Amino acid sequence: MRLDRRLVLLTLLISFARTASADDETSPRKSAADRNAARTPTEGVIRLFDGKTLSGFYTFLRDTKYEDPRQVFRVTDGMLHITGDGLGCLTTKEEYRDYHLVLEFKWGPRTWADRKLRTKDSGLLVHSIGADGGYGGTWMPSIEVQIIEGGMGDYILVAGNDAQGKPVPLSLTCETDRDRDNEVIWKKGGRRETFDLKNRQRINWFGRDPDWEDKLGFRGQHDVERPDGEWNRFDVICEGGHIQNYVNGVLVNEGFDAYPSFGRIQLQAELAEIFFRRFELWPLGKGPKPAKP
Repeated sequence: MRLDRRLVLLTLLISFARTASADDETSPRKSAADRNAARTPTEGVIRLFDGKTLSGFYTFLRDTKYEDPRQVFRVTDGMLHITGDGLGCLTTKEEYRDYHLVLEFKWGPRTWADRKLRTKDSGLLVHSIGADGGYGGTWMPSIEVQIIEGGMGDYILVAGNDAQGKPVPLSLTCETDRDRDNEVIWKKGGRRETFDLKNRQRINWFGRDPDWEDKLGFRGQHDVERPDGEWNRFDVICEGGHIQNYVNGVLVNEGFDAYPSFGRIQLQAELAEIFFRRFELWPLGKGPKPAKP
């Protein structure tokens, strides 16, 4: 009987250890919900993508969750490659704050499903907290810096829930104006307006064409993005609640008092093929000058 009790105790201990191990394995998917716990580059550059592996990330897809059987996210010829075959994201295991993010990317030729003939679409989602799939079963709640033909650098509040099913608070204040169609555009020195869950609108970059169409290959009159298939560069500078978006060296959008002001970073898969060759976080004030790639 004593031996049986020991066996039971041993079994329970093994079971507990396995559970703890499983928790450790999935812990990157849990938000610390603590800005002070988020990592910030202080000593030097953090290369989120090293050109070899995706070891600093995990994947999430609407249809297969944490599994990626179609290899939507992969490394191809030293580039981070998102095939676009699905809806989801590649998410950093760590949370970050106060950084100068440098991202270089170009579109691939492929588009998929109901976006086959629509604008190529992706996104850089910063300050991501809450549940994986909290928005539409696909993305973590966050502040999106839009990557889309004709709309590079727009802001979108990606609203969604936390692990308990409660809405994650999101807000951003911008200096604004209205375009011909009364859509919000960023205007340096314009009227300050706060956007949140009750006033959730896209904040267009300053030169977005009012005649923008969701049509493959769209280019606006004032677009600063490179032609399809050429490399583009984002510089996204996050300092506290202040966010600045540069596209190919041009400041295209700016926000203040962002909430949250820290979190994971996601790259979207949104039915368009896209390649990334540079994905870095630099210490504030020590990063490269925003420029063309």
